[in-house]
Amino acid sequence: MKIKVVVVDDSALMRKVLSNMINACRDMEVVDVARNGKEALRIIERSQPDLVTLDVEMPEMNGIETLKVLKERYTMPVIMLSSKKNERTTIEALELGAEDFIEKPLSIKDNGTAFQEDLEIRIHSHFPEDKRTVKVNKEKSLLPNLLIDKKDALKAITIGASTGGPKALVQVIQSISEQLSVPVFIVQHMPEGFTASFAQRLDSLSSVEVLEAQDNMRIKAGTVYLAPGGKHMVIRKNKIRLNEEAKIHGVRPAVDYLFESAAETYGKDILGLILTGMGNDGADGCEKIKQAGGYIVSQDKQTSIVYGMPRVVFERGLSDQVGSLNDIADIIKEMTR
Repeated sequence: MKIKVVVVDDSALMRKVLSNMINACRDMEVVDVARNGKEALRIIERSQPDLVTLDVEMPEMNGIETLKVLKERYTMPVIMLSSKKNERTTIEALELGAEDFIEKPLSIKDNGTAFQEDLEIRIHSHFPEDKRTVKVNKEKSLLPNLLIDKKDALKAITIGASTGGPKALVQVIQSISEQLSVPVFIVQHMPEGFTASFAQRLDSLSSVEVLEAQDNMRIKAGTVYLAPGGKHMVIRKNKIRLNEEAKIHGVRPAVDYLFESAAETYGKDILGLILTGMGNDGADGCEKIKQAGGYIVSQDKQTSIVYGMPRVVFERGLSDQVGSLNDIADIIKEMTR
């Protein structure tokens, strides 16, 4: 059974390019296209696709307006098509429920192959072949004794996320107590340019300061640092260092780099969180934190947009605790006040 996709874009060229790319994949097909939001809503009601790709800027009814209606009516995943000039709108779309976004290449001719591969991966991530469920002990206390014992000695919190992460991070960041007395470090897989807007958005919603990290920035307790797109973030003593070393797992920034350096710096007094996302980035870093004596919480399958990163951490036996997004928000609240 092929994945049925509706492509929504005001550019005839982009509709054709996206359709050709998607139809070239053996297990997915474009069942219809639309030029704007109003047309899209009529077509989607008729064709009942499995997934929608949605342009941000469109006449008559733009991507944000269309997304709001789609999320009221349907549960299908929506992938936003965005550009760097639409950074703030893209972040808003993710908060409104879009499952993911992909950055439009400046030149299809020069970057078409990479764009097609990225598009295929992102569509596939919402229809995993692995249907296994993970049994979670619902009676387990949100703050077991081992974590309670670490609360007073806690020196840092590290968070890794990918697909579905922006929306999850909003909830997690809003749960941080204004009494936060340790630094929080976040790696969210996101292209260069978008993280500055995302950091500003998180800062406006948080009771503590949220910054896009800069190279050689001195680490302050009570502050949240978001890795900038396109750069790995590592911790060296009491400073943040950024670099453009080779991608790992196909991403930069990578969660593994952050978690491994945090384990070296803070040892056992660290809490690591792995949220929704595709791939296995973060698993090696979680292993380093575990070896140092730290504590790892991974998001459960039921509340993950894509149960990839947290699944790998769980299956490798690295999760001290598995919890829903609400559970994780409550844990953060208790650990930071």
